[in-house]
Amino acid sequence: MPLSWNEIKTRAIAFSKEWEGEASEDAEAKSFWDAFFEVFGVHRRRIASFEVPIKREDGSGGFIDLLWKGILLVEHKSRGKDLDRAYGQARDYFPGLKDRDLPRYVLVSDFARFRLHDLETGEEHAFALKELHRHIRLFGFVAGYQSRAFKDQDPVNIKAAERMGRLHDALAEDGYTGHKLEVLLVRLLFCLFAEDTGIFEPRRRFQDYIEQRTSEDGSDLGGALATLFDVLNTAPEHRQKGLDAQLSGFPYVNGKLFEERLSPAAFNTRMRERLLDAAGLYWGEISPAIFGALFQSIMDAKARRNLGAHYTSEKNILKLIGPLFLDGLRAEFDKLKASRPKLHEFHEKIAALKFLDPACGCGNFLVIAYRELRLLELDVIEALYQKDQEAGQVTDPRLLIKCNVDQFYGIEIEEFPAQIAQLALWLVDHQVNLRVSEMFGNPFERLPLKKSATIVHGNALRIDWNDVVPAAELDYILGNPPFIGKQNQSADQKDEMGRLFSGVKGAGVLDFVAAWYLKAADFISPQGPDGDGERDDAPSNIRCAFVSTSSIAQGEQVGILWSELYRRGMHIQFAHRSFKWSNEAKGKAAVHCVIIGFSAQANAGPKLLFDYAKPDGEPSVTEASRINAYLADAVEVLLKKRSKPLQATTPAISFGSMANDDGNLLLSDEQMRDLVMEEPGAQVLIRPFMQVDELLYDTKRWCLWLPDISPAELSRLPKVAARIERVREYRAASKRKTTRDLAAFPSLFGEIRQPTSTYLIVPRHTGEDRKVIPIAQVEPNVICGDANLLIADPSLYAFGVFESAMHMAWVRYTCGRLESRYRYSAGIVYNNFPWPESPSDKQREAIEAAAQAVLDARAAFPDSTLADLYDPTTMPPALVKAHQALDRAVDAAYGKRRFDSDAERVAFLFERYQQLTSLLPVAKPAKPRRRKTPATATE
Repeated sequence: MPLSWNEIKTRAIAFSKEWEGEASEDAEAKSFWDAFFEVFGVHRRRIASFEVPIKREDGSGGFIDLLWKGILLVEHKSRGKDLDRAYGQARDYFPGLKDRDLPRYVLVSDFARFRLHDLETGEEHAFALKELHRHIRLFGFVAGYQSRAFKDQDPVNIKAAERMGRLHDALAEDGYTGHKLEVLLVRLLFCLFAEDTGIFEPRRRFQDYIEQRTSEDGSDLGGALATLFDVLNTAPEHRQKGLDAQLSGFPYVNGKLFEERLSPAAFNTRMRERLLDAAGLYWGEISPAIFGALFQSIMDAKARRNLGAHYTSEKNILKLIGPLFLDGLRAEFDKLKASRPKLHEFHEKIAALKFLDPACGCGNFLVIAYRELRLLELDVIEALYQKDQEAGQVTDPRLLIKCNVDQFYGIEIEEFPAQIAQLALWLVDHQVNLRVSEMFGNPFERLPLKKSATIVHGNALRIDWNDVVPAAELDYILGNPPFIGKQNQSADQKDEMGRLFSGVKGAGVLDFVAAWYLKAADFISPQGPDGDGERDDAPSNIRCAFVSTSSIAQGEQVGILWSELYRRGMHIQFAHRSFKWSNEAKGKAAVHCVIIGFSAQANAGPKLLFDYAKPDGEPSVTEASRINAYLADAVEVLLKKRSKPLQATTPAISFGSMANDDGNLLLSDEQMRDLVMEEPGAQVLIRPFMQVDELLYDTKRWCLWLPDISPAELSRLPKVAARIERVREYRAASKRKTTRDLAAFPSLFGEIRQPTSTYLIVPRHTGEDRKVIPIAQVEPNVICGDANLLIADPSLYAFGVFESAMHMAWVRYTCGRLESRYRYSAGIVYNNFPWPESPSDKQREAIEAAAQAVLDARAAFPDSTLADLYDPTTMPPALVKAHQALDRAVDAAYGKRRFDSDAERVAFLFERYQQLTSLLPVAKPAKPRRRKTPATATE
């Protein structure tokens, strides 16, 4: 595994100090670079060579100071030398390198300064030796954290979608709606694209037709469009001989795109202007994938939420299709492109591949996948063309094209996006055909359209996918199924989930996307839909990948979903851990996602894990030995929701107390002072009340705590009595029987779990930027609210283990999330956490001493809140060091001297969990739960 970034940073600081006075290139340059690679735990000799001989373009010879083929070229100079000149010298070496050896990075240095050039992005980073540790993440490619950059889409895409959205709105407001409006918009999209990409010649033919042949008031525009659509659907030999020349110049399109006859729309001046406004954009620069954004721009917010329609940017699509198929095919092509026979075999292979998106929406995934497949085919054809030329053969490269849109299949529940998907694949096909024309100097197009993708308008959760494309013929399943949590699912969607997950305990909490995972697993499973082993064939070769809400890889959903997928023989092949969603849709949703690739093959190539230092940053990729359902390089285990801790020695955890009072037992600081001023006798009944904000930000809140109040005492406090009466009325009016039952106890909190001695208080929700979840020791007079959890064990040992890096590594991989914030749970996270097994007295004492040092470091800053103390930017160095010492003490209690990363920690903990659970007795059927009184209720 790569070294942790903290370890690398520490080594970088030491490296800078060691070499701060060096100046001579000849004497120490090689030692300097050997030491540089050791900063990352990498032995230079294994990857890079010194003094690589090279022939320059002018015929002179030279030596590259250091070359890591295909990755990095280093040019080193003595202190104070010109680094611009050094970079120019480095670039002079490029003509002498083979294409496959050309580096992505050029690094020039004079001991005291570094300048790193990223030739792929064009970025340049310059900094001093002493600042190396601050820029160390630029060298993730050395450490094994390979950065992957994905380009964002041009803003013109959004502009085009919004302009068509305005046209849609104008037509819809005038009563032209439903199917006919959807078909009209699809046809207009084709015409706008066609006139800027050579389908309609000359350019602007469509725009000129509207401007020149229709009146400004738009009254005849609907009829003119109907006539044009009829022409586009008619072969030239069947058109009227006397057809207007401006119309007869339009080509025959076919493909059934213009086959259906529509009742003409009645346009007005505003509608005509909006169509011309859209036509004014240059559609040749627009990716067909933006039609997904168009789909969003013409839907209202309610429809978008119900359908779970989240348009995916190209950047995110490439994150999925790369590891699913594209990277592997590219690597295969690079290995065999020197062999003409193997190139032909490879070409036949990619032309036979078939892809299915069972929630295709407007076809964004299919479009980008098809485009990338065609671009790969172009590289194959170019290689074959060159070999034919070398052999003296003359071949028209256009005759070599084999890949086509009929390799792609989709299922979509809404008609309009299904039509958009069909159209978008034709348009991207034409875009690539334009590139063929540019590469080989001869025009190439596929008109009239003869082949099309198979896009089925229907419910993917009801359709047998074999009726769309037989499993025996399919290679890849991919896509972005709807993002709909359990709270937002419609009655029909809940019914679908209930049908698919019939008999699966706890399935009601699953996100809607889980249904596609189960359908895909049933489709490709060698064990049959029910995991009953009825199929006798070998595991399917189909590989699948979905973009999904992060929740299916976090918290309680993991065990429910993945127990079913494991039962069907599924294995995770690659995964992007949680990252912030980015899309180009109007009113885009803010969500956090994962990408999970899986198949029935246990060993289908390398397993890749993509991780994000920041949710909206770029990922680093590492090769894993295995990937479990929590997207960790660890054993395949599933955490059960437990009511008690896994180990008997672990202190119990529970929710805090819940008021259920409509705000009548809880008091702000101002309300507390007013009540005490009006009724001084109430002061003895008021306790500090602590929720998350009170714990982390030291805000003040109070509650009436009345478990022992007598009727006589209450009669002397009419203000307090009035509050209690309002609690009774609120509970009595509730629709929930349990709440109505609580009306008999209006002076008490609805649920009471308050300890009688010092306890630890834990926020259930906290920011992901903190290195640890801040907890505190609290006296029993402070009432813990239900936004917190509490551990009725005030020991320094319990505090220390909870605040350790080991526990936080477990949290990061198993905790549910609210967006990216931690949603800490007792049943999944805490009760399954493997605590140190029988630590020695010495180890326990070391943890207690280190825990006390953490508390002492906090106490040194009495004016700072826990939020301030644990903010990564403002965390005091003394507190950082105290936590580092605590981490070492806890690590030692686990029998480990040091862990280099969270990934290593969590792999160890999952193995410990597996060992511990293998020793547990088989669970007995649960007895019916007895209702608990408010005063004694526990979690």
